[in-house]
Amino acid sequence: MKLNTYTVLLNKADRLVLAVVVLWVLTMIATPIALWTFGQPGLHAFINAGVLMQVLASLTVLARARHPQGALLAALAVPPLGWLAEFMGHSTGFPFSPYKYTGILQPQLGGVPLLIPLAWLMMFPPAWAIAKIVVDGTPHPPGINRLFRAAVAALAFTAWDLFLDPQMVAWDFWRWETPGAYFGIPLVNFAGWLLVSFTISFLVMPSELPLAPLVTIYAITWILQTIGQVFFWNLPGPALFGFLGMGSMLVWAYSRRNRKATQ
Repeated sequence: MKLNTYTVLLNKADRLVLAVVVLWVLTMIATPIALWTFGQPGLHAFINAGVLMQVLASLTVLARARHPQGALLAALAVPPLGWLAEFMGHSTGFPFSPYKYTGILQPQLGGVPLLIPLAWLMMFPPAWAIAKIVVDGTPHPPGINRLFRAAVAALAFTAWDLFLDPQMVAWDFWRWETPGAYFGIPLVNFAGWLLVSFTISFLVMPSELPLAPLVTIYAITWILQTIGQVFFWNLPGPALFGFLGMGSMLVWAYSRRNRKATQ
């Protein structure tokens, strides 16, 4: 059997990743259908399912890392750190600006829906993969590279929030005390996202990651969010800015990968 049949007959690990990613994508596609069919309860159920499926996809990919223990431990550190940031944020207003969660997303711990830290977990590994492609191989000391990786990961992660925050506010999952300039979102919120995601990435970002499948998850998120907000959720403004933000990170990673390949 020729080697190029690998494109058809994937090994077991690849088939598992593919199956989980396909289930996640199908769940996302079914979300507006659930809203039309079952109303708000259907929407909320499929939002929960979509987050859980994307978490499973990211963790399944991380399990394929060369040193999976470190990658998985780093990923499992994200939910408690994300919960702590959200608890501090809605309790004090720092660093995102004052906001409160409504009672729609349940269950909650300390006023923070447990789904929210899981949403951080589902997107941090893809953002880390973008950062590693952009930064690794640059001629800087390891400590400086670690700072740069955390900074680029924070940019890649925060770019996703250009989609996320307006959509979640439109669905009344949380409310800002003082609406801001970005489709009702305070601009300081994005500074808070950069600060928190930089800190978490600097503390726990692993050195080994399966880059291609994680970047694929990042790209699929970018595509699905753009399509969803334009055609189903009536949010063309956030769709445009999110498309440009996450798309810029993908272009940056793609150009860096090609530059490394030609060196």
